[in-house]
Amino acid sequence: MPVILIIIITALIAVSATYFFMTYKKHTLGEGATSQTIDIRILDKQTVTRSNAAAHEEQDEYWIYVEPMEGGPKREFQIGVHYYHAISPGDCGTLTYKGNQFMHFAKLQRF
Repeated sequence: MPVILIIIITALIAVSATYFFMTYKKHTLGEGATSQTIDIRILDKQTVTRSNAAAHEEQDEYWIYVEPMEGGPKREFQIGVHYYHAISPGDCGTLTYKGNQFMHFAKLQRF
């Protein structure tokens, strides 16, 4: 097999692997994602106790499960304790997120 063919195949594999990992980090991990806002309804919230947390770390993680008001995939976000206690299932509002990272939730006021 000619050496040039081996070099071309190796280069194509390297370029493909690099592109795959860049795409994975952008779409799955949210790196380099832009901030987006959507109107959502809180479906549920949950506290998860971590068994492997260090002494200086928070023992609990707080999660919400949301559904877009205009349809679309249901998603879950890890949130801070202050948001966790301020919202309830059924609340509606505007969610700001970046990739898979929760940024802010503004609850709609009911009169």
